[in-house]
Amino acid sequence: MNTSLVATERRTHPLDPLSADEIVAARDHLAAEGHLGDTVRVTYLSLKEPAKALLRSGAVAPREARAILLDTATGETSDIVVDLTAGRTVSATAVDPTLVGQAPVLLEEFEAIESILAADEGWQAALAARGLRPDEVRVAPLSAGIFDYEGEEGRRLLRGLAFVQREPGQYAWGNPVDQLVAFVDMIERRVVRIIDDGPSDDPITPGNFESPELTGPLRTDLKPLQITQPEGPSFSLDGNVLSWQKWDLHVGFDAREGLVLSRIGFADGGRRRSVIDRASIAEMVVPYGDPAPYRSWQNYFDTGEYLVGRDANSLELGCDCLGEITYLSPVVADDFGNPREITQGICIHEEDFGLLWKHTDEWAGHKSTRRQRRLVVSFFTTVGNYDYGFYWYFSLDGTIQFEAKATGIVFTARYPGKGYPYASEIAPGLGAPFHQHIFCARLDMAVDGDRNAVHELDLKRLPKGEGNPHGNAFTRSRRVLDVESEARRKADGSLGRVWEIVNTENVNVVGEPVAYTLFPEGQPTLAAADDSSISRRAAFATDHLWVTRFAEDERFPAGDFVNQSIGSPGLPEYIQADRPIDGEDIVLWHSFGLTHFPRVEDWPIMPVDYTGFTLKPTGFFDRNPALDVPPSEKAAGSCHSGEGACHC
Repeated sequence: MNTSLVATERRTHPLDPLSADEIVAARDHLAAEGHLGDTVRVTYLSLKEPAKALLRSGAVAPREARAILLDTATGETSDIVVDLTAGRTVSATAVDPTLVGQAPVLLEEFEAIESILAADEGWQAALAARGLRPDEVRVAPLSAGIFDYEGEEGRRLLRGLAFVQREPGQYAWGNPVDQLVAFVDMIERRVVRIIDDGPSDDPITPGNFESPELTGPLRTDLKPLQITQPEGPSFSLDGNVLSWQKWDLHVGFDAREGLVLSRIGFADGGRRRSVIDRASIAEMVVPYGDPAPYRSWQNYFDTGEYLVGRDANSLELGCDCLGEITYLSPVVADDFGNPREITQGICIHEEDFGLLWKHTDEWAGHKSTRRQRRLVVSFFTTVGNYDYGFYWYFSLDGTIQFEAKATGIVFTARYPGKGYPYASEIAPGLGAPFHQHIFCARLDMAVDGDRNAVHELDLKRLPKGEGNPHGNAFTRSRRVLDVESEARRKADGSLGRVWEIVNTENVNVVGEPVAYTLFPEGQPTLAAADDSSISRRAAFATDHLWVTRFAEDERFPAGDFVNQSIGSPGLPEYIQADRPIDGEDIVLWHSFGLTHFPRVEDWPIMPVDYTGFTLKPTGFFDRNPALDVPPSEKAAGSCHSGEGACHC
């Protein structure tokens, strides 16, 4: 066999996503080694990143690909690493789904569930009792989780809920078929259980949000809004290395996580200072709160089960992105290991963000204003009925923010009646169950180096008394999180709780440790009961913060194999050793998100809702790092003074 599977004419950054040629090379190698066949599918194929120590050493890292394969005839699952540089298999591990979990859901399984159900006599009868044929319904293929249903152990399952669609192009979400759910074994390709409580008075609600009957006359008074940069953007790209206003970082992409930003640093006083070694949204879970038997199992891990990166959208200028846009087009593998380019899947641009700083000083007789702008790196993905945007922001003053944008169509069901405590009535007779969208950011911190620690800071109120005669004093408490068991923490808005990531070796101009501070939103954590299946599988969502000692193989907060995972994989396992984390190479896992009690205004399509977090430099710099931002030029004739062009 050829000693190298990939041509080396183009120099590749060790963290660059796999190219189309590399995906083909990995697929061909797997086929040549006998791992692929007529019934074997590729559930995941992406770059296996080089070990951090190897990258830091400056040694040449091999290009490796990780593939998770599923035999759709037998259920056999393999986890294989291929060295593309040397042309060899590094490892091939058989995965036992009964011990860890199933491989991610295949795209072809989404399509197969309808045909399997259409051929099932029980499903046909259930629909016929409702005056429906199989060709008149669409079935949502939903990840199954793991519950105490008899006979499900070891099976690869999807669960299906039906919606009426009598004509192509109709939006079916306004016509759910309620009191009916099917459990389907995707290996045996047969229905193993149907829960059918008989026909119900299901709503028929128009759901086409672009039809004139819902929109009415379109607005005619929105004037054009144009964003132009006549001299082009202020950032530059060298391959996947992005540089902008003292920031530099590597932009990667993974079929599972989507955007992966690495080696994030800031130039300060002639030297580059690291902030984060690797940042991604490593998991998200959408648990539903309706205990009805047709929905009580609904909880989806959109990252680990459905692969948000694989499902990323191709973005359109003027619609998804506005202004001077640079796009990257990542490549992912399909179910057969073939490369598929997501054209314009990553959007990079800079945007005005209001004021950076401003002051009018009467004593000095001087006024100054500077405008803030930020660099935006983003992608959008569609997972079933919901659409999610993942946005990373970098500001002139050293601030980093992440924002998730949730939109799309809420999952619908028949509304049982007024006062039903687990859902909202969003249209006459149409319900939307209460649910959550909880994300988990994995932040491999490197604040001015690897020796970091986390301090929890709370506002501390002081009683009136000696030393505080007027009762106006307040201060702050500081708690050092010493070991992993102490670092499962909840946010507390009443205390203004934040977490400071400090460098334990470097100090600033006033002798304090240099630091970045994580400001959480502090919205509710996972709402399910502590002893529920979803609380075991999504333990990461039960606290806002976890801190672990860095370990190369600890990448996913809910474990590596999330689909129908069992027990409490991921973070609960990672912290069992209770490793020291004060002054070590540490990883922050920050859970945050939305608790969604749907509104009437969320139908028939949901306006964007937002959630995220902020990382701010706290003594990281010796002064305001944005003092060197120049004044903005105002266009001639636009100044109130009438003096023509001026500075602000």
